[in-house]
Amino acid sequence: MYDTIDARTAPYAALLLRVTLGIAFLAHAGLKIFVFTIPGTVGYFESIGYPGFFAYLVILAELGGGLALIAGAYTRLISLLLVPVMIGALLQHTANGWVFSAQGGGWEFPAMWTALLFVQAGLGNGAFALKLPVPSAFKTTAA
Repeated sequence: MYDTIDARTAPYAALLLRVTLGIAFLAHAGLKIFVFTIPGTVGYFESIGYPGFFAYLVILAELGGGLALIAGAYTRLISLLLVPVMIGALLQHTANGWVFSAQGGGWEFPAMWTALLFVQAGLGNGAFALKLPVPSAFKTTAA
């Protein structure tokens, strides 16, 4: 009884995860834009050895990805496309230790976020998602 997926509640669990991830990505994009500023974020990326233009790509990914997740637009694809952003963050925090409260932030939070993106990709849209057509490159044919 307790070891099966409940088809009645699973879509709402996927919705909750999807919206939570989307809001978190928007919050991080806002932090980079309004608190650190875009030039400050570019400078920070350069100071840690990443090309400065990566800052623009990350901000765009966090903004666009966050909005797409909240809307439920291509959730599986968007979740997977956001994984490299989180792997980049994970790599930057690895030397700081496990706990995110460590100086410079540890790697527990980016690791969890990366895992949650894979979970979301596996779950799909969930409830209250936009009904968008599947791009032809992603269509499969029945055998």
